[in-house]
Amino acid sequence: MKKSTIKDLTKEELIQKREELEEELFNLRMQKSAKELDNPLRLRIIRRDIARVNTMLREEILGKRKLATPEERKIT
Repeated sequence: MKKSTIKDLTKEELIQKREELEEELFNLRMQKSAKELDNPLRLRIIRRDIARVNTMLREEILGKRKLATPEERKIT
C-alpha cells in the first residue's frame, strides 16, 4: 500500500484498514507457525503498512496532517 493511497482515506477508513491489516498479520503468523506460509515477505509488507497507517493517524492527532473527510472525498 502506497502513502498516496493511505493519504486519501478518512480517519474511520484508516482505523478499519489498520484492523484488517492486524487481522491479516495474525493469520500470517499462524501460517508461519504451522509452516504453511507461502510468501514470508508478506509479513514484512503488512507490518510496514500497519506502521504507515499508524503514522498517518498519529500525525492527525498531533495536528501535522489533516485527514480527508467524507465530504472532501466526494469533491475530488
